[in-house]
Amino acid sequence: MNKNKKKILIFTQHFWPEEFRINDICKGFIENGYFVDIICGIPNYPTGKIYDRWGYFKRLKEKWNNINIKRVWEIHRGNNSLLRILINFISWPFFCLLYLPFIGKKYDRILVYQLSPVFIAFPAIIYKYLFKVKLTIYICDYWPFSVFAVMNIKNKLFKNIIEKISSWHYKQADNIVASFEGIKEMLIKDVGIKEDKIIYIPQACEKLHETVIYDENIFQKYCNKYCIVFTGSINPAQSFDIILPAAKLCYEAGYNNIHYVIVGNGMSKNAIEEEVKNIGLENNFHFEGFHTVEDMPKYYYIANAFIVALKKSILGSFGIPAKIQSYFAAGKPIIAAMDGDASNLINNNKVGYCGPADNIEILSKNIIKLYNLTNNERNEMGVRAKEYHYKYFERDLNLNKLINFMFN
Repeated sequence: MNKNKKKILIFTQHFWPEEFRINDICKGFIENGYFVDIICGIPNYPTGKIYDRWGYFKRLKEKWNNINIKRVWEIHRGNNSLLRILINFISWPFFCLLYLPFIGKKYDRILVYQLSPVFIAFPAIIYKYLFKVKLTIYICDYWPFSVFAVMNIKNKLFKNIIEKISSWHYKQADNIVASFEGIKEMLIKDVGIKEDKIIYIPQACEKLHETVIYDENIFQKYCNKYCIVFTGSINPAQSFDIILPAAKLCYEAGYNNIHYVIVGNGMSKNAIEEEVKNIGLENNFHFEGFHTVEDMPKYYYIANAFIVALKKSILGSFGIPAKIQSYFAAGKPIIAAMDGDASNLINNNKVGYCGPADNIEILSKNIIKLYNLTNNERNEMGVRAKEYHYKYFERDLNLNKLINFMFN
């Protein structure tokens, strides 16, 4: 190992072989000459079952793309019930704390890739104070609003406690990367973080999303269908309770060749499959299950459009889901039901149609409106999306911003 290399210690509960953008960020650090150690959990997301070939005593230390991986115990998600997820949330930071004495002081920077929960940053904060190393928190799920978007918490005292816990964690960082512009604004206004400590950097997708790949089997399955593709985690924040009735309205209006290809898995998948049967659309919804990120361009090839919806919430008013960056890179039109920044991004750049987060009728009208466009009109939307991607969302552009912000 080159002793002059800058050394980065990364804390994140989820890492390869789980599919998260931190995988590519770490590869980017390596490409730019940095030494990377990552402390993560035992892979079990999104199914809740520990992946084959990994376990509590298997592959706790390994190497992937020259990244040194150190896996810390966690109680896996199991059946993905709220109780099991809560136990999972608490268990990983707890076991991380037990692991800290074995790490030692040998890093130039600490990075927390903060998905839910916010307290996955707690072990990194303790490490920062023990060894006097600068800490950057990269916020992907902005707490407490991320949890409020999924759970209908009405107890004011409990909500206040979660808000204070979240603010405390963010105040301990030396600097913060906000994956949405709105996060930056709220951290300054509500948490009191100084503006020069925060930078907005979108969750840039992997370069592979910029191409589409022809796959004979997938093409033959969908070649005679108008396909609207959804990719990613299937969870309560993804508003399928808007998508399903909107699809039903389209079907009842005579648009029975619109098909919805759902590529992903998650805690809500079984319930959504059951609801699709209940409303009689099992022939129009196709659940492809979990696929690796490398498979996504195969589904982009057959996509006439992409779809994304978020539940109405404070987070939804300024949040832009990470899948949006992938959709832009792929260069296909987007149909959405979201508020705020995400809506403006899609509508103002004319890359698709976006209506309010909770409006079923407008979503169904937008689906039909896009369906009735000519191929050339849809292609022009895709071209505009791709142009925007290269200007603002491209991977190397945003990786360089992250590196400069952390070290300079």
